Amino acid sequence: MNGFKQFMLRGNVTELAVAVVMGAAFTAVVTAFVTDLLTPLIAAVAGKPDFSAIAVSVNGSKLMVGNFVNALLAFVMIAAAVYFFVVLPVNALTARMRRGEAAPDPTTKKCPECLSEVAIAARRCAFCTSPLV
Repeated sequence: MNGFKQFMLRGNVTELAVAVVMGAAFTAVVTAFVTDLLTPLIAAVAGKPDFSAIAVSVNGSKLMVGNFVNALLAFVMIAAAVYFFVVLPVNALTARMRRGEAAPDPTTKKCPECLSEVAIAARRCAFCTSPLV
């Protein structure tokens, strides 16, 4: 029982559980944004928000092309919403926070002969064995 307790109280297990819960909550927010705001906006412009009635019949089988188009549009709109309203602002915030930090010291250098990346302390290239200055 002691090992299980240690496993459950490790940081990465707890962080993963929190991430899953936050992801589920965020999914609801993004889905509501797309369903309640973006889809009606497209309906106002295009005049038809639902394509589920579109179907093609082949040898008596009904291919629901409209359902696929609806799912594809929902995916594209959700991806665009996540990108423009989450990824871009977080990247901008991260870049703003890192502004003014010194760049880390390089750990590799290029070999003048074969242009491979070698360790900064290397005296000979691991790829072409030429001596490095």
